[in-house]
Amino acid sequence: MTDTYTISRAIALLRVTSGTLLLTHGLTKLLVFTPAGTAGFFESIGFPGILAYPVMAGEIGLGLALIVGFMTRWAALGALVIMIGAIIPHLSSGFSFSNPGGGWEYPVFWAVTLLAQSMLGDGAYAIGNPFAEKA
Repeated sequence: MTDTYTISRAIALLRVTSGTLLLTHGLTKLLVFTPAGTAGFFESIGFPGILAYPVMAGEIGLGLALIVGFMTRWAALGALVIMIGAIIPHLSSGFSFSNPGGGWEYPVFWAVTLLAQSMLGDGAYAIGNPFAEKA
C-alpha cells in the first residue's frame, strides 16, 4: 500500500536535507575558506580558479531553492552538475570517504540522491514552479 501523505513528506525531507547540505558547503566556501581561498583550492586540484565562484553561488542558490522547494527538479539537476564535478578530484583517492583526500563514495552518493530528487519532484511544503502551466 502506498501512503501518499508519508511519501510526499519523505520527498520533502530528502529535498530539505539536500538543500541544507548544499547551502552549508557553499557558505563554508564563502565564509570560512573565502572566495580567494576556494579559488586557490580549485586551482590546486586542477580546476580553473574562476570556477569556484559559480560553484559557491550554485551551492548557495540551489541549496536555498531546494530548501523552499522552488523549481525543485531544475535545482536538483543544477546541483547534480556541481556534484559530478566534485567526483572528479576524489577519483584518485579511492572509494571510501575516510581515505586521505576523501574518496569518491560521498559525492557519488550525493549525485544519485540529487538525481532521485529531480525525478521525485517537490514533495510537501514546496513553493513549486511558478512558471509551470496550471492544469
